[in-house]
Amino acid sequence: MHTGPKGVINDWRKFKLESEDTDPSALSKKEILRQLSSPHRSSSKEDKDTRDRFSRKMSMQEYELMQEEKEDESCLQKYRKRCMQDMHQRLSFGPKYGYLCELQNGEEFLEVIEKERKTTTVIVHIYEDDIKGCEALNNSLSCLATEYASVRFCSIRASNTGAGDRFSSDVLPTLLVYKGGELLSNFISVTEHFSEDFFAVDVESFLNEYGLLPERELPALKNGNMDEQDIE
Repeated sequence: MHTGPKGVINDWRKFKLESEDTDPSALSKKEILRQLSSPHRSSSKEDKDTRDRFSRKMSMQEYELMQEEKEDESCLQKYRKRCMQDMHQRLSFGPKYGYLCELQNGEEFLEVIEKERKTTTVIVHIYEDDIKGCEALNNSLSCLATEYASVRFCSIRASNTGAGDRFSSDVLPTLLVYKGGELLSNFISVTEHFSEDFFAVDVESFLNEYGLLPERELPALKNGNMDEQDIE
């Protein structure tokens, strides 16, 4: 929650303390070392038994130190995972879509532009079935919609917009990009920017060139699962 160096260190210390199971009956490591290294050793059986007991406890302390190192690493990974999940929840605040929405008329077209959240990017594909490249672009946008669930991808036939005369076959397919009710970009005959056979990755690269797509979401975070490689 705290982004400064001291805040991160304090967060880690708090998390570590919450994760540890302390043993109040364990002898202090310093005390064991002091007693083992004492120059005044008695040869009595009682003292010898005491030294043997300390030696065994010292071995246990060494074992516990090794275990603590492993636990520290595991605890650190859990801490990183929790931080990543917290950050993801903060960054992914907002509605999720994940599909290409077909708009039926001009009213729906205006509604999706004017009533959508100001922070949501809306990408509208205006097309007609008999125009080359329109079907491929719809398929590409359907793929991108699953990858960028925070972006609202829509499509509408030019003849259904109520302004069909403005969208002749010469300018189709057209991509319109809105945010906060404002037109950000207008790409007419957009498939001219692609090769004859294009795919979702080509459309994605094109939109990214203009900074119109957010960072792609991590699948591991969507499912709440993360392994060591994801954390690194």
